[in-house]
Amino acid sequence: MQQTLYFYDLETSGINARSARIMQFAGQRTDMQLKPIGPPDDIFIKLTEDVLPEPDAIMITGITPQKTLADGITEVEFLKYFHGHVALPGTIFVGFNNIRFDDEFMRFTNYRNFYDAYEWAWKDSRGRWDLLDVVRMTRALRPEGIEWPFDSSGKPSNRLGLLTSINNLEHIDAHNALSDVNATIAVARMIYNKQPKLFEYLLKLRDKKAVASLVSSNTPFVYVSGKYSSSYEKATVVIGLGEHPGKQGVLVYDLRNDPEDYVHMSPAELAMAWKERAEDQTKRFPVKTIQLNRCPAVAPLSVLDASAKKRTAIDLKQIEAHNESLIKYPNFYNNLLAALKIMDRATQSSLVIDEQQVDSQLYEGFFGDQDRTVMSVVRAADKSEIASLDITFNDNRLSKLLPLYKARNFTNILTTEEREEWEKFRATKLMAGGVKSIAQRYFDRLNELAQREQLTEQDKFILEELQLYGQSILPIEED
Repeated sequence: MQQTLYFYDLETSGINARSARIMQFAGQRTDMQLKPIGPPDDIFIKLTEDVLPEPDAIMITGITPQKTLADGITEVEFLKYFHGHVALPGTIFVGFNNIRFDDEFMRFTNYRNFYDAYEWAWKDSRGRWDLLDVVRMTRALRPEGIEWPFDSSGKPSNRLGLLTSINNLEHIDAHNALSDVNATIAVARMIYNKQPKLFEYLLKLRDKKAVASLVSSNTPFVYVSGKYSSSYEKATVVIGLGEHPGKQGVLVYDLRNDPEDYVHMSPAELAMAWKERAEDQTKRFPVKTIQLNRCPAVAPLSVLDASAKKRTAIDLKQIEAHNESLIKYPNFYNNLLAALKIMDRATQSSLVIDEQQVDSQLYEGFFGDQDRTVMSVVRAADKSEIASLDITFNDNRLSKLLPLYKARNFTNILTTEEREEWEKFRATKLMAGGVKSIAQRYFDRLNELAQREQLTEQDKFILEELQLYGQSILPIEED
């Protein structure tokens, strides 16, 4: 089967994929040599009247809700196009930080609309890849031939806009999805031309089996991640400790750190240190999870030439000493597992499925085969059929999603009773909580932004549009 790369980017109403929405989707297919195939996609998606965007996000993108309503299509229409024309067999989805951001939005969008949340990225020889970690590893290990930017404070930065600017790559309109897609392709092409061996190596490492063979090899290896310090180019040397009990991943230990500081801790002490360091990145806990299906940037120690060791401040003698010390404490892994259980109990909450929470409950479990069959019936129903659809689900999440699916995508076919339920849902979602409600926080933030000095005319226009939009969708409170 012929494989292609599909570079894509989203502009969204906020940063939380559980509650925010895609407002613009753009993408460009290329062959494996990064030559474009066909025209690009550039699609706006209508914001539904139960969603108030984060004003700060709209100030950055400039895409107002009114623009999506005028030029956009519904999520149902978008997903039919996406699955029919974009998610073709053999497609590898690529973005810039897509695995942590864009892919999550795609999962939740599919989930809300009765599609499998995952198949688009793996079934029929499909896959995904993230260029951000490719950039990070290239900078850390093989930076030659590329100009590397720093931010205004002088710290190394891998932001897409800075990369394109310093390397004179075209990037006309940052935070426009299609412009960012073209910029991502330009950066990919630059690395492909300047460091082809590393590019091809990381492209092949998309396979989680290939990742697992290195990560679980019981030998130290190089790992580049955004969680590590930019002072050593986000790179370190880690060793696998064992499988993570709740994820498709492996717990790894950062061998820059002396294990003696941790191996004598009890599970409770480890849990406390783990939690504390998660909240304070300057005290980062040396154990991290590498998720095998997230295309991590890993490589054998043999990639560390003299310049790479100097650039990343990796002292292999120190690494070896720390590894030898760690080997003396085989029970450390079991203590970490016990610490994870303690942290899980602390954060565990009862599973409540109702219409206000259901949008965010994708990760509460997989749907069974019978429900998946019924989901396909929902997807296939047109406007006339959806109005009279009479079906039942085993999973209560789907039962709660169905009236929301109808209201968001087929508003004009709702019965009087369904419209009343939809209005009650919107009122609760947007206005419950008084001064802490979504609506109150939205308008408060608009007022704060309006007080800023040096607002441009475009800024003022966006704020006015957001004010009008908020007022237009605010449910009318009954006396």
